[in-house]
Parts: sequence; structure tokens; C-alpha cells
Amino acid sequence: MLAAFTFNTAENLPVGLLGQISGGLRVSLPAAGLLVTGYGLTVAVASLPLAHATRTVPRRHVLAGLLATLVLSSAAAALACSYGQLLVARLLTALAQALFWAVLGPVAVSLFARRVRGRVVGALSGAGSLALVLGVPAGTWLGRHGDWRTPVAAPAVPALVSLVTIAALLPTSRPQDAPAAYGTRPDPRRFALVLAAGTLSATGAFAGYTYVVPFLGEVSGFAPAAVRLLLVVFGVACLAGTAVTGALLDRFPESALTTAVAVQTVGMLGLGTAGGRPVPAVVFLVLTGGALGPVFMAAQNAMLHCAPGRTDIALAADSGLYNAGIAAGAALGGLILPAYGVRSVFLAGGLLTGAALAVLLGARWPRAAGSLSRPG
Repeated sequence: MLAAFTFNTAENLPVGLLGQISGGLRVSLPAAGLLVTGYGLTVAVASLPLAHATRTVPRRHVLAGLLATLVLSSAAAALACSYGQLLVARLLTALAQALFWAVLGPVAVSLFARRVRGRVVGALSGAGSLALVLGVPAGTWLGRHGDWRTPVAAPAVPALVSLVTIAALLPTSRPQDAPAAYGTRPDPRRFALVLAAGTLSATGAFAGYTYVVPFLGEVSGFAPAAVRLLLVVFGVACLAGTAVTGALLDRFPESALTTAVAVQTVGMLGLGTAGGRPVPAVVFLVLTGGALGPVFMAAQNAMLHCAPGRTDIALAADSGLYNAGIAAGAALGGLILPAYGVRSVFLAGGLLTGAALAVLLGARWPRAAGSLSRPG
């Protein structure tokens, strides 16, 4: 959980520090923004190849190596004297994170009984979501009251603690022998549907979320101070949604994903249609935030069940496509925004999320039709 929190904090830290990094290294703001988009694209491209290349390496060694990489890359980023050095350090962290989410789930759930695996996935996702509520705001505060190098270096400390703990205590065994190495109910069709739905929902979510600040200011009419508060509310809603969904994953593994995507659809379409009024804007913002974490978490949990082969490979595919969806959503929103306005990006995002919901609901029709057609 500490490692998940640290990786997600390191990933998102530059979002609140772009101005300081831009001024400190004397580069443009769009160039500083590449520290975020380049990171996401690296995770999207590298997840599956890295998971395949390390599929026979004991997971204790892999996780220790990934955390050591995070320690070194955080230190290198803080000591960077140029934009190029900082970008290389960030991409090194991205490569570590690309593999981290692929191996973390199978390793963690293998330590527990099968009946509580959903709660384990929920705990890991909750720790990752906590980065948006505590880690990134704390890093932004440090950057504004000092230098951007201090918060960039900070993840090295919890990463080192995680590294020592995992290296000392995690059992060493062959990855293929772990209890969660393979799906409990392999289903190639379900696997493909979850991948498609997860990618569509990520694209839809980040088509809108990338531009949530101008939306709340220009469309909903909130003052800058209120917008900052609402971003915290969004993060708390994400954390709460993750906690609630995690508690129900073991009982409703399939319905959890469908419900989360449905809530996200309602939230985004609600913002696009009724977000011009403050009260509906807050309600639909909370719904959107409350679904964002659970969608990814429920999809990851589904991979542990329906993976047609190794679960780490399935999780790598899911994480890679999710990050590809994030990048595609941000790019799509940027294309729509100048032509149709900021409200339209939430409408487009809601429609894409609705398409993800249609994929999941459509998967149930053949199953239902088959049960009705059986004699007796």
C-alpha cells in the first residue's frame, strides 16, 4: 500500500509544480507538461513488454528492483540541472511504474485467502487514490513554499522504506507458482470486453477531467478558491468510492465494474448538461470522482478472475490500455475544446463512458438469451 501510494504520488506530482519547474529550468509550460504526458505514454507503451520480459523473475526481486529504481530516479530528478535530465529521470520512473502495477496485484492477493482478494485489491487501490488527496497536495504545498526539487525528491523516502520491507519479508518463489498467477475463471471474451470498457471509460473520464478547472470556473461560475476546494472534494469522493467498492468486490466482482462505469456516465453527462448551476455541478462532480478510482480497481480485479493466461500479463495489458486511454482522452478534449467549448468535453466524455457501459451490458445479453433458450 505504501509503495502504491508513493508511485501514484510520484506520477502526479508535476501537475501541481509545472509553474515552478517551468520557471526554474527556463522552459515553456507546454514543455513542462510533457513531464506528465510523456510519463503516461511511457506507461502505456512499456507495461506489456516489461511484464512479458520479467515473467520468470521472482516477484520479490522485481518489486525490490522497481522500488530501487524509484529511489534513484527521484533523487536524479531532484538533482537535475537541465530539462533533459529531468525528463529522463521521469521516464525512468514511468518505466518502473509500468511494471509495478502489473506485478503488484498478483503478489499481494497471493498472500491472502481467495475469499478476500477483492478487499486486498481495494486496499491497494485506496492507497493509490490517497496520493491524489494527500500526496500531490502536500507536494504542491512544499513546492510553493520552497523549491520544486524538495517534493520531487520526497518519494525516495517511502520508496526506500517499501524496498527494505519487501526485500526482507516477501517470500521468494517462482511467479508461475503463486496462487494468483492465473485467472480463477479464464474467459477470453470477458477479458477482451473488460479491456475495451476500461479503455473507453478512461478516455471519456480524462477527456473531461483534464479540463475540470476551467469548466468549474467558466461554466459553473465558481471562484478560484472554491475550485481548489472542489478538487479536494473530487479526490475525497474518489477515495470514498474506492473504499466502498473494495468492500463489495468479493461479493459482486462483475457488477462492481458495471456499476462504477454507470455512475461515471451519469456524472459526466450530468456535468455536461446541468453543470452550469452550482448545486448540480457539485453533485455530478462527486459522482464522477466517486467512480474514477472504482472503474480502474474493478477492472484490475476482473483481470484476476478472467485472465486467459497469466494474471500479470493481463494486468499489464489493462494498465497499458488505461494509460493509453488517459492520453487519448486528454488529446481528444484538447481538440474539442477550441471548437465547441469546455462544456462539450464533458458531453463527449460522457458519451464515451456510455459506450463503455453499453459494452459491459451488451456482454450480458447473450448469456441471458442462452439461459432462456435452454429447455426445462
